[in-house]
Amino acid sequence: MPQFSIDQLAEIALQILTAAGVPEDDARTVAAELADANAVGHDSHGVIRLMQYLEMIEQGFVKPGAAVETVRSGPAFTLLDANFNFGQVAATRAVELGIEQARQAGTSTVMIRNCNHVGRLGSYSKRAAESGLASMMAVNAPGPGGVAPFGGIERRLGTNPISMSAPWGETALVLDMTTSATAEGKVRVALQKGESVPEGWIIDADGNPTTNPARLYDGGALLPLGGPLGFKGFGLSVMIDVFGGMLSGSGVCRTDLPRGANGVWMYFVDLPQFIERGAFDNLMSQYVDAVRSTKKAPGVDEILMPGEIELRRETDRRANGVSVPDETWRQIQELAQKLGTSVG
Repeated sequence: MPQFSIDQLAEIALQILTAAGVPEDDARTVAAELADANAVGHDSHGVIRLMQYLEMIEQGFVKPGAAVETVRSGPAFTLLDANFNFGQVAATRAVELGIEQARQAGTSTVMIRNCNHVGRLGSYSKRAAESGLASMMAVNAPGPGGVAPFGGIERRLGTNPISMSAPWGETALVLDMTTSATAEGKVRVALQKGESVPEGWIIDADGNPTTNPARLYDGGALLPLGGPLGFKGFGLSVMIDVFGGMLSGSGVCRTDLPRGANGVWMYFVDLPQFIERGAFDNLMSQYVDAVRSTKKAPGVDEILMPGEIELRRETDRRANGVSVPDETWRQIQELAQKLGTSVG
């Protein structure tokens, strides 16, 4: 597999996007988010998404350069309409507004409707934490989802991720998880690597468990998070449809949108207005020490906090680069050739 630095991946994405007519500022935002996802090990949300994004532009679902408009706002809330520009562009704007409003009002709620795929949700919550805020965020899929409800075998829900964050010393404690057993992109990565997926991730079109990633794209479905307790992941997903889809106005179960459309809900808390930062940091330090010092199960060397594995992967990948599956690289080169540009 070819190896690339994070900066190279960002440049490759930038060249592809600008060649496709995306305004440069927006293209840089999207490219940076894709490369950042690769950097932390979430290859499912990295440059592999370029093919999907360009297809959505061609189909008219992504409208590059569309204005991200404020529909209504108050001292502690804003509702944005992304007008189907890239989700990364709208979500970046939403985080900026949320941080600004929370610092003035103590808390802020920001919602986005008519939004495309935002990429890795944890990127935005981490940004809030690094700015000194705690946050909760969730994303729903108003259009066709890939997840079967608990007990069902047909697609009805999105992967509907949720992320929560808080400052942790010089970095951030970040939970970033789907309410499905896995993100669809992770199945896509396995397919392009020619690998199987773990049991409990997907079912085929007849509802049979399978580890063949191709079955997902042949009428199959992702399962809700939790295995035999999948009603918990299903329940979370349903409520994210309420907050991210219904309240934002993005909707649910729409047939006029592709998989990848998003409705977004974000909530920000300015810590100093609730607790003195030094006191919070002391509590966080005590808490992490208490969790990590617990007696470990056989074969377990250490207990990692939410987001810690991404921090370690980022350190490694920024130093040593990222391996891109041969099939992904072939598709990117083919895409570049079609657009009349070169990616090396």
